[in-house]
Amino acid sequence: MWFEESVFYQFYPLGVCGAPHENTGARVHADITSLAGWIPHLQKLGVNALYFSPLFESDTHGYDTRDYRKIDQRIGANEDFAALCRAMHEADIKVIVDGVFHHVGRGFWAFQDVKANREASIYRDWFYTDFSRDSNYGDGFWYEGWEGHFELVKLNLQNPAVIDYLLDTVRFWVEAFDIDGLRLDVAYLLDHSFLARLRSLGESLKPDFLLAGELLHGDYNQFVSPSLLHTCTNYECYKGLYSSLNSLNLFEIAHSLKRQFGAEPWALYRGKALFSFVDNHDVPRIASLLQNPDHLPLIYGLLFGMPGVPCLYYGSEWGMTGEKTDCDWGVRPQVDTPEWNRLTDVIAAMAHARRSSPALQYGAYREVLLTNRQFIFERQTDGQRILIAINADSESYDAHFDAGCGRAVDLLTDTEHDFGGGSTLPACSVFFWECER
Repeated sequence: MWFEESVFYQFYPLGVCGAPHENTGARVHADITSLAGWIPHLQKLGVNALYFSPLFESDTHGYDTRDYRKIDQRIGANEDFAALCRAMHEADIKVIVDGVFHHVGRGFWAFQDVKANREASIYRDWFYTDFSRDSNYGDGFWYEGWEGHFELVKLNLQNPAVIDYLLDTVRFWVEAFDIDGLRLDVAYLLDHSFLARLRSLGESLKPDFLLAGELLHGDYNQFVSPSLLHTCTNYECYKGLYSSLNSLNLFEIAHSLKRQFGAEPWALYRGKALFSFVDNHDVPRIASLLQNPDHLPLIYGLLFGMPGVPCLYYGSEWGMTGEKTDCDWGVRPQVDTPEWNRLTDVIAAMAHARRSSPALQYGAYREVLLTNRQFIFERQTDGQRILIAINADSESYDAHFDAGCGRAVDLLTDTEHDFGGGSTLPACSVFFWECER
């Protein structure tokens, strides 16, 4: 499927376009169509798929939806996003959007009807309401929120009317914007029966319509299956990627990769392409999280070399910093134009290597060499074999291992390497060696 051969890029539209943090109902001039100007940057970077965080009418940050069928007026109108999607498709870039179907904002039109009409509202059973109690907001009735956040009103996904409304919404998005899939917010809280309906609908609209889910912990196999999600966020490896470098203990990420994708019969997700990342809109920027800036190319080497589908977060490709502050707006800043530097060069080389390498897209995973500060692993298909080598030490390292070939080409620099002459890894270095056949 197309997503397995993709390099994703995530925009947080309300942030990158500079929208006000509160939606007052006034149209402002933060323009989502300006993101079409990023297309040359995305193409040079090697990106061929976009993930848009919430962009539909909401109270504040996008995950508190007011209207699923209207682009947030702080960044534009439906015709603006439709034009942006056409521009992306003309550039051979796929588009997926956030499906926030577990909860809505207090400004959601059906919840507003419940506030106005209480027990008489025809939408009272769209939510988990109790008219014998009061809410934290003094509404005169109680309702269930997402994990105690009562600005996010939980939808009743056991109600057929709610399910039909959400499915019709997805159909509308495909018809209006020609999207290629969904990233499902808090997918770990969505009923399997609802996910199955979504999967069936998506395939009826587009045979290759993608369902990617936000999963945190637990067994991803419970959600990633032929009838539910195609893929999910790999938060297990997200933690291992940065903490193994910060602690100079590469055994941590190696353990996760072997547990997930190794040749051992107990490997959990071998053959599944999980959604991989080093940062996103919910966590600190990786340039702020890594203790050693020289490790930035290395963590991206791990990201692009390991099994899974890599996703870049806007701005991090040139080393943007950011901490989680003020409802996470600290990691969702406005950016008028993209930047390019040496880090971007390295990431682009990795992205283009992955886009052109069946072994990096589909290859089996095998650990070759592992110490606290060095890690070499293999990705292999019948026709291609690539060794990813990482040295996180501040000194060079003489790696002694059986490369299984005499010569290789580093896909990142297009330079030849002779294994017969030894494999010295310079300090804080990363290589993608394609072995001779």
